Amino acid sequence: MMGLAGEVLSLLVRQGATAAVAESLTGGLIGAAMTGPMGASAAFRGGVIAYATELKASLLGVPPDLLDAEGAVHPGVAAAMAAGVRKLTEADYGLAVTGVAGPDPQDGKPVGTVHIALAGPGERVWHRDLRLTGDRDSIRNTTCLEALKLLEGVLKANSGEHSG
Repeated sequence: MMGLAGEVLSLLVRQGATAAVAESLTGGLIGAAMTGPMGASAAFRGGVIAYATELKASLLGVPPDLLDAEGAVHPGVAAAMAAGVRKLTEADYGLAVTGVAGPDPQDGKPVGTVHIALAGPGERVWHRDLRLTGDRDSIRNTTCLEALKLLEGVLKANSGEHSG
């Protein structure tokens, strides 16, 4: 994962862009991956671990009525988290994840339900919705990997490169 994070950081630096993360189920894994490579401070702005549902609203600006209606595990919540962390940190890209790592379902959503969103320049938002299997650790680690892949793919598309 550090290799992928290093590639993402390299793409950000080459594009003169920055990124920040808003994490729920991953609890800081994405931020840890992004700050692992040397020189991360050139492109990584920071992150928010909004594990409690009410923090998604108070820190990241997720609409409380959306949280009341859908719960914390919803594509719209991921998108609002991504936009919120982008604004909060003044980053070019905000990457957010929310989901159910287990062992129990949450808000009526089964274990392995994950929503990833990336907010970028021009108010663009990219989504990835996953249905993962495995134990809690594997769901959290796969979410981290898939979130970094989403950011990498968007950055490569923006630079005319092809994602692998």
